[in-house]
Amino acid sequence: MTAPTAKPPSGEFSKGWKVLLAGVLGVMCGASPIPYNIIGFTAEPLSAEFGWSQTQILLPITLFGVIASVLAPVFGWMADRFGVRPVALWSLFAFGLAFAAISLTPTASEAQTLYIYYGFWVVVGLVGIGSTPVTWSRAINLWFFEHRGLALGILLMGTSLAAMVVPQVAVWAIATYGWRAMFAIVALFPAAALVVAFLLFREPRSEERPKAIESETGKLTGVTLGKALADYRFWVIWLSIALIATAFGGAFINMPTMLGLRGVDASTAASVMGILGIGIFTGRLITGALLDRFWQGFVAFPLLCLPAISAWLLLGDSLPFAAAALAGFLLGFAAGAESDLIAYLTGRYFGMANYGKIYGMLYMPFGLFSAASPVVYAQVYDRTGSYNPILELAIFMFIAGGALLLLLGRYPDSFPEAEDASPTPQMEPA
Repeated sequence: MTAPTAKPPSGEFSKGWKVLLAGVLGVMCGASPIPYNIIGFTAEPLSAEFGWSQTQILLPITLFGVIASVLAPVFGWMADRFGVRPVALWSLFAFGLAFAAISLTPTASEAQTLYIYYGFWVVVGLVGIGSTPVTWSRAINLWFFEHRGLALGILLMGTSLAAMVVPQVAVWAIATYGWRAMFAIVALFPAAALVVAFLLFREPRSEERPKAIESETGKLTGVTLGKALADYRFWVIWLSIALIATAFGGAFINMPTMLGLRGVDASTAASVMGILGIGIFTGRLITGALLDRFWQGFVAFPLLCLPAISAWLLLGDSLPFAAAALAGFLLGFAAGAESDLIAYLTGRYFGMANYGKIYGMLYMPFGLFSAASPVVYAQVYDRTGSYNPILELAIFMFIAGGALLLLLGRYPDSFPEAEDASPTPQMEPA
């Protein structure tokens, strides 16, 4: 008789699917996608009521992005210290309230009204970052190891789902009830996600965690934030994220304008943006599945070179629909790949003991440079009358950002039990 073989860790999805479902909804309805998916639709009604300029109307998203990025390590530390469940749920609750409160913007068209409006957005940034992948991805990394890449890809599909649903609701709400009511109505999304997360979302108990992420004593393993900051690999990843985010953010926001300059009409441009969204959706799933099977460098470098093709296509004087659609899809595909990579590389190269703090530090360049990039693209266009100079630079940034990840080397075989490591706090659903 042959000895029974050990059961492979194929039960990760059967154990963690409820948590993953709650995480998808949490990401979809959290502060990562919702503000970006509604801000563009406020331009017309705010301009009509207050006479604000386009820059004044869009500035809140930059304020939100910068504040959220700076606070990402703080919320990551809280998730490490107190557990993901309380941080994510309280932040989702506070985000919903703060977002709904924007509907209280005064009607008087005085200068102070603009600053009150900005103040509401500042509060959204202060409380909302805990409802983003900074927290949700920590829990998924604790439930999954063998299938971590695919699980993270599914988790981050939440942002794609938000792009498909939230704008439609926002447009309907503005047309039916006005822009103020739109903020209150869209705030029902985090409220709904909060109910599901309260019932289903939790971190795994010690016996439920993959053994590869903990020590023999049941404590999570991984390096401290200080040791991560002293590791060249952290800064290679940081620089790669900064380059890709700078190249992508402006191209994404300015894509409709760039297409218009190439003779693409508005309705066709909208179709291209929809294809870009499909690319993000597809990129997340495919990248996640590939990361479970191949070393990240073999996956990341070719995928992050794809948007260089998009930038090259956009350099032309004219752009047929097929080329425009390809440019949009490849740009979106790479964006989906990058989002997967941040969470995946953090866990694989630095462990889970201090995941939240380290992920938060790596999320910072993503948020900051994504927020600054649209302004950089716009400034180049305003000064030169063309996007070509920044697109030519973007080709280099996409390729360099992907190539940097080839320098990271193999994944560590094991991690030490961090000095401050302790069993993960357990907060069970009621």
